[in-house]
Amino acid sequence: MAEFVKVAKTAEIEPGGARLVEVNGKQIALFNVEGQFFAIDNTCSHKGGPLTEGEVSGHVVTCPWHSGRFDVRTGEVVGPPPQRAVTRYGVRVTGSDIEVEA
Repeated sequence: MAEFVKVAKTAEIEPGGARLVEVNGKQIALFNVEGQFFAIDNTCSHKGGPLTEGEVSGHVVTCPWHSGRFDVRTGEVVGPPPQRAVTRYGVRVTGSDIEVEA
């Protein structure tokens, strides 16, 4: 069974916002899309840009360095230049706590 780690409170990330969290030494980007939370690697697979600093529009985050776009639900690339997806992590909300799969 997967282990989940508490990383934030729901009130700490506004809708359309992102937050950098660390789980077992991994930097993970946590997103709030209309009250649903999603987690993917924070590092863009193209040149390593910080995805938490990118613009979020719907379910898509745009890397601030070279405008690569990723679906925050799956980690899949939805716009170049990246050619590889980033890892997606399971998220669950328990009360007001957000937990990410370790």
